[in-house]
Parts: sequence; structure tokens; C-alpha cells
Amino acid sequence: MLGLGLIGGSIMRATKAAGREVFGYNRSVEGAHAASADGFDASTDLTQTLTRAADTGALIVLAVPMPALTGMLAHISEVAPDCPLTDVTSVKSAVLDAVAAAGLLERFVGGHPMTGTADSGWAAGYAGLFTRAPWVVSVDDHVDPRIWSMVMQLALDCGALVVPAKSDEHDAAAAAISHLPHLLAEALAVTAGEVPLAFALAAGSFRDGTRVAGTAPELVRAMCESNSAQLLPELDQVIELLTRARESLASHNSVAELIDAGHAARTRYDSFPRSDIFTVVIGAENWREELAAAGRAGGVIRSALPSRDSRR
Repeated sequence: MLGLGLIGGSIMRATKAAGREVFGYNRSVEGAHAASADGFDASTDLTQTLTRAADTGALIVLAVPMPALTGMLAHISEVAPDCPLTDVTSVKSAVLDAVAAAGLLERFVGGHPMTGTADSGWAAGYAGLFTRAPWVVSVDDHVDPRIWSMVMQLALDCGALVVPAKSDEHDAAAAAISHLPHLLAEALAVTAGEVPLAFALAAGSFRDGTRVAGTAPELVRAMCESNSAQLLPELDQVIELLTRARESLASHNSVAELIDAGHAARTRYDSFPRSDIFTVVIGAENWREELAAAGRAGGVIRSALPSRDSRR
């Protein structure tokens, strides 16, 4: 584990609980010492950690903020270039480009657990964070089936539901269901903060609508700015929807169109199917395309899929 914050620290806890050997690096001395004090194998020596990974052929999990990614990849390229590699970053195409630039694409399979809290650091993590949460595992054209199986198993060991997806499709979806909500939460918090009585009256709707505004600003900026190409169209759409609602309210005293459409969309989400993916064989012909199509349709992997090698 490279990075022992909320996500990395939770993966360390979950994988150890699943019986796996796990060791990690954290830049912050406080975080590394806290992990060690809790009985985990943590260090502030990056070179030593990567050398150990190279010696054992360990799966390296990148759990550092996007701005730190390029430097971390350079270290991996120098010390442990042959290790299988994955990440937990909330954007996938930008990470894919950075990994390719570092010469590590052949050993890389992208990942993104779709869960979290507004808190950060080692103390915020816990082993159950990923239980039944979607965990995207990328099925881009380059991915090696053996490494894909490793990343799938990592997510399953953490209790997650694996959702296979192409990196660009993940980024478009994440812009709509993760990055845009962050910006809306910030806007709602700012707007309410300008109304004198608002905070005194705020209850459930405001709390839920602004929860993610409590996330560290640098993390929100990193995820939104690194996915700007996909986020801009989503912002344009929500601005158009709100503009139409405003015009309707001003001219007809009605917001029925937006309210009805929003309620219908939320109802569709509540009944969205989660079918099991179990017939795809990893490494078989067209396996990546089959998994991407199944994930797009709402399919999830709940237990390890067979691989072509394992069926020989």
C-alpha cells in the first residue's frame, strides 16, 4: 500500500483481516506511526518499501492524491517496474496517461472503490469501508488477464462488488455521480452561508446535501480538475436544468418539470438491477468487451471469475 489515508488505510485493514500479507508506505510520519501502533506493517521509507515489493512480487496499490501520482510512478519505475500495479484514484483516464508516460502500462490495471467519507488520514479508515460497495476494475484494451484477476481478488477480499468498466466510461459516470455532486454541495453550502438564519434552521436536507463539502478542498480540486473534460458537459447540463426551472418559476410559478423528472430518475436508481456476472472467463476471447458490457448494464462480480489458465 502506497498511501495510508482513508482509502489506503482501509484497504490495509481489510486485506489483513482477510488473511493477506500487507505492508505499506506513508509520507506522513504521524500516519505511518499510527498504523504501526495499531499493529500494521507501515514505513516512511519509500525506497525500502518498493524494494521489498520488488523482491516479493507484491501487488502495488497506489493510494496517493492525484498531484503526487507522477512522482510516485517515477519511483516505482526505478525500483519496482515489474510489480503488478493498481490504484484507487477517482479518475481513470488521467491515471492511465500518467502510468503510460512512466512506462508501466503493461503491468497496470486501474481501480476505483466507490466509497468514502468526508474524513481523511489513517484514523478515518476502517476494514468495513468497502463492504458491498462498487469497486471499478478497468478493462481497458491493454490489461493483462493475470493482473486483472489479482485486482479483482483484492476488491473481493475487501468485501466490495467488482464493476468492470472502461476508463473513459468510468470517468463520464464519475463526473455525474461523484464530481458534480461535490461542486453542487460546495455551491449549496456557500449559498446557505449567505442567509443569516439558514445555519440556525439547517437540518437533514442541508446536512445530506452538503456532506461532501466537508472533504479536504485539495482532494476535491484534484478529482474535479483532473476530470475536467468529462465534468464540463455535466455542469452545462445541470446549469441548463436549473436555468429552465428558474424561468418556469418566474413565468409560471412552477418547478414541476424539474421536480417530476428528478423524482422519476431517482426512482429508476432505486430499482436499478444488480445482476451477477459469472459466465465470463478472464483471458478468453473478447473477455474485456464482455465484462465492460456487463458492467454497463449493471452487472457486478461477487465472487472470483474463472480464468482461462485456471480451466486448463
